[in-house]
Amino acid sequence: MILWHLASFPSQHSSPVLTFMNVYVKVFTNSPFLVCMDLALSQERIIDPNYLWTGPDGRVLQGQSYVNLTETGKLMVMGFMVPMSGAYTCTLSHKVIETTTQEEIEMVEAYKFMVYAYREADHAYQVSVRFSTMGCRLRNNDLFIQILKNILNSSISHLTCHITGSSYKCHSIRTPKDGLQYELFVNFLVNPFAPGWEEVCQEFPYDCEDVTNRRVRQAAERIGKFFHQLRHVLKHEFQAAPSIQYVDNSFSMTPIDSCRPGFGRNHHTHQNCASCCVVCDPGTYSPNNEVTCQTCAMPEARMYGAKSCH
Repeated sequence: MILWHLASFPSQHSSPVLTFMNVYVKVFTNSPFLVCMDLALSQERIIDPNYLWTGPDGRVLQGQSYVNLTETGKLMVMGFMVPMSGAYTCTLSHKVIETTTQEEIEMVEAYKFMVYAYREADHAYQVSVRFSTMGCRLRNNDLFIQILKNILNSSISHLTCHITGSSYKCHSIRTPKDGLQYELFVNFLVNPFAPGWEEVCQEFPYDCEDVTNRRVRQAAERIGKFFHQLRHVLKHEFQAAPSIQYVDNSFSMTPIDSCRPGFGRNHHTHQNCASCCVVCDPGTYSPNNEVTCQTCAMPEARMYGAKSCH
């Protein structure tokens, strides 16, 4: 992939004109080729071109081991990491020769790419389900929820996922047909970060989110299948009708996204990567797995990807 500037320039100028565009690179991967000219200029003959690339720290990139720099001014940053985020600037100098006088005019253009590291969002699944019960003050309600949680955890533990944030409320419900009934409203989160999930990242460092998200999706599908089968088990495989019954069609599951610490989403600033978890800008930070970078009260966080302001 090659990224061009779409800006156009006057045909004659001798002072640099700086334009910029945002580029997003997934951590551990190579950036696309950044081109040191705009699309209009690429259609013209360029005499004696000279390209000078500098990185976020102002260091000249020629000869650096982590870049692929071509003779035609294209730059690729390899194995992109969080500290590599920032402004990449190229200055293109070339000559224009007047047809009549053969006078040589030195031309200079400057191009700025704001390059940001990003990660895929981590997925989790919020589950809601209801059960009918004989009453709200029964000890069996607590026991049932605990057993249910243990069964679900056991069924997904091999995927390094687990159930978190489990809770329930019991409500009395009056219906015209059946009179007064009692139902347990159960909620829990299918979380991909069970003990041992770090080893998944150590084993697959280049696609950690991809592997984690695939496993939690498999866990969510397994739990969905469990509740589909539970309706049949509770109704037909008990010799006596159990006191707690699954409420038909009450199972629902909603995906919830989160970002790793140091990353967040900003639909306004990063419109072209709105679903990405983009590295936090200097002056902002993200200490947890939420989806936004917070602004520091004092601009002490001067690096990209800060997890605190200090």
